Amino acid sequence: MTLRRTGVVIPARNEEELLPRTLASVAAACSPEAGVTGGVSVAVVVDSCTDGTADAAHRAAYELGLQLHLLETGTGNVGGARAAGVEALLDAGAQWIGNTDADTVVPRNWLHTQLQFAAAGYGLVLGTVVPDAADLTPRHLALWHARHELAEGHPHVHGANLGFSDRAYVAAGGFSPAAEHEDVDLANRMKAAGVPWVATDWNRAVTSGRSQGRAPGGFSGFLRQLPG
Repeated sequence: MTLRRTGVVIPARNEEELLPRTLASVAAACSPEAGVTGGVSVAVVVDSCTDGTADAAHRAAYELGLQLHLLETGTGNVGGARAAGVEALLDAGAQWIGNTDADTVVPRNWLHTQLQFAAAGYGLVLGTVVPDAADLTPRHLALWHARHELAEGHPHVHGANLGFSDRAYVAAGGFSPAAEHEDVDLANRMKAAGVPWVATDWNRAVTSGRSQGRAPGGFSGFLRQLPG
């Protein structure tokens, strides 16, 4: 499978502090040094923000030399924000979409790994995510790892480490406008539509370990449930 255009979607709500770090990691993962050739467009979807997230995105993209699509929405939910970003990139001709979050750092091999699986015929790539150890106590970090499998064939779905083809996305009907678990919902519909998929730990990402996230549940919701 030859992919002519690639895109990355990052929904963001009040993430002016963490978003530049995310964009720096995405820029590194999109570089020729990371094995990614051809231009990569990055869509940052600034959703219902009350801070300087949009300005932070502009500054970081300029400094990093990223091809930025900055979208401002008022959907108020992560599913709608992700959908807006994907649609913008599909309209621009993207054939593969990598997805992450505005409080996440992706590894240098992140996009290259997804594209390797795409070239092998997979339409959906599910990556792993771990919390930033600096944000958790050693006990909470140990509890988190005890409840999560980090291996090939893992059972997890994370919007912060997710990739899919344009065909898979269209076949599944796109992201639903949900406040949480929009990633799991989309992955399940892709699988039901017969999209070839793989779950890998090769391109593990690191996300914020904060317990108060931007979505009601999800990663931060799980961290809140850990016993004190």
